[in-house]
Amino acid sequence: MRIDEILANQGSPTPVFSFEFFPPKTPVGEQNLYAALAELRTLEPSFVSVTYGAGGSTREKTIEIVKRIREEWGLEAMAHFTCVGATVPELHATLAEMQAAGIDNVLALRGDPPAGQEEWTQTEGGLEYSRELVELIAAGYPFAIGAACFPETHIHASSAEDDLRHLAEKVGAGVDFLITQLFFDNSRYFDFLGRARAAGINVPIIPGIMPITQVGQVERMAKMCGSSIPPELRRELHARGEDPEAVLDFGVAYATLQCAELLAAGAPGIHFYTLNRSPATRAILSALKLARPWEKAVYPGSISSPSATRGEPSAAS
Repeated sequence: MRIDEILANQGSPTPVFSFEFFPPKTPVGEQNLYAALAELRTLEPSFVSVTYGAGGSTREKTIEIVKRIREEWGLEAMAHFTCVGATVPELHATLAEMQAAGIDNVLALRGDPPAGQEEWTQTEGGLEYSRELVELIAAGYPFAIGAACFPETHIHASSAEDDLRHLAEKVGAGVDFLITQLFFDNSRYFDFLGRARAAGINVPIIPGIMPITQVGQVERMAKMCGSSIPPELRRELHARGEDPEAVLDFGVAYATLQCAELLAAGAPGIHFYTLNRSPATRAILSALKLARPWEKAVYPGSISSPSATRGEPSAAS
């Protein structure tokens, strides 16, 4: 089923929950992935997504995993898709393979450079921008098209204004929904959402949340993505830095509060960056499904509707 239809069918204020996985590189990693899937499946996610390695290095594995998730696990799955390291005919061939496999959803990304290459370089005979990839998909394939957005601005953007202008162009080219880069300060999402709506971007914008399980890991991820860690959060993490279990417990509590605030304000759902692990995500989503903060919203649906105004939540910002 198309994710834009899932979003429309569930409707506000019922949120959509989804998980992101990456293709493992080893047999043990593959076992861990499917173990996490088995545990998270019981939470009945609306969909899951599978990433595409740097330089398109996991193209075949990504498609294989998406097919297996759909066929063996009965879950809707979305394949990430980039224009790195591929000519236009090769992009068409991959899209045709996805379509033949029954895949309904694609997350269109420019993608990261191949391993060992720091600067982005357009492949000869390929595409340069994610907008061009969206145009190519929309022009010839029946997929629901998702794309990424950046509450704290893309790390290679010249300015926040330019980043938003490029996003509006990308959405105009055929994007059906957006998923944000990870963030740890909800005010970043609310401010970005306001700017996006003012710029005419009216598709659903799903917050992307990464549960904190390790201090060093989250700091590396945040730096790589250009996401800020609030000073107070960093202080609390480092206060527990020598106690991994305490870091995990605090990280789960923080993410749960963060998600609850987003959902109470009317966010269309939460996309969890699982890092192929299940315990933290299971704990957070289980608590959310018990508490159902979206049913207690002061401003129900306020930020999932482009025309509505939001309140001023502050608990996790």
